[in-house]
Amino acid sequence: MAIDLIETPEAALPLGHYSQAVAHQGTLYLSGILPVAIDGDRFAVRPFDEQADLVLAHAGAILAKAGATVADIVKVSIYVTDISNWAGFDARYARFVGDHKPARAVIPVPALHHGFDIELELIAAVKG
Repeated sequence: MAIDLIETPEAALPLGHYSQAVAHQGTLYLSGILPVAIDGDRFAVRPFDEQADLVLAHAGAILAKAGATVADIVKVSIYVTDISNWAGFDARYARFVGDHKPARAVIPVPALHHGFDIELELIAAVKG
């Protein structure tokens, strides 16, 4: 029962002691994705929409590295510090997943690590 660690340079590398994603027995678990640029530039001072675009791009890159697509997403959790940004994110998210509608939770939080405004994590099915 191997646990495969997934890492791609097409998404920001972890800022701590964790993997971008882990695959185990046909399930892919993406760690919380913060809006950190691939070069390590922190996006905390950038507009929310840019932060949202970046976490979705990273999610897509990590899914691709694991051999999955957005159609394989089972569950998404999105943490936001300002729920008034939700409508803008929801439109971006809808473009990202297309016709696919995985289970989803939106969790308003008072703060996120490094002062970011959004964090996204997801679970997907993969060939295992």
